[in-house]
Amino acid sequence: MTGRDSEEREISPRELSDAQVIWDYQLMHHTLKRCSAGIGLGSHDLGVAAYSAALYNDGLFPVLVFTGANSPTTAARFPRGEAVHYREHAMDLGVPGSAILVEPNALNTGQNVAFSREVLAAARVPVSSVLVVSKPYEERRSFATFRQLWPDVEVVCASEPVEFSDYVAGIGDAKLVIDMLVGALQRVMLYPAKGFAIPQEVPDEVQAAFERLRAAGFVSRLIRG
Repeated sequence: MTGRDSEEREISPRELSDAQVIWDYQLMHHTLKRCSAGIGLGSHDLGVAAYSAALYNDGLFPVLVFTGANSPTTAARFPRGEAVHYREHAMDLGVPGSAILVEPNALNTGQNVAFSREVLAAARVPVSSVLVVSKPYEERRSFATFRQLWPDVEVVCASEPVEFSDYVAGIGDAKLVIDMLVGALQRVMLYPAKGFAIPQEVPDEVQAAFERLRAAGFVSRLIRG
């Protein structure tokens, strides 16, 4: 996981409760099933690679795509690119290199979808369903993006089964995690109007938690303007 890159501050119980509401909302709770391919979305979180490897080893897909270049958050951690490091980690966990396709150029979730499609097509992998592995708080946005940009395949979403408190402890920076939660939810709400994702219903309590956290200053991952 990533190191600290935000200013430390004390997090109140109410802020942690609001963050938990958003965390729970982002989880899709899909029933896992065997799919044509797995797609692990690159990020700072090596848990995505580890869980993708576990799902492959459980027989849930025959081929695994890791997709992602770098961002300011990951450049130091994964200097050869997110997808490349994910592949190496998955191989350490027993996934054969022949079963892994690397897509090293995507800079956002939309490109993760588009470029993964191209890689699978080039490898002549027939795809009717994909099992998309993301960070826990990115499941819903990943689902909405894949459904918008690849509507003719079934999309099953998964993430490492970890509790919010344990995830925060693993990152080591509660403010950063809450910033990322708030940013991910904002994109769920804004991106359908831009044509980037299908709409998702956002319950009132989730919207209220978002507004309180934004007002409290958890804004470093928000889209400006």
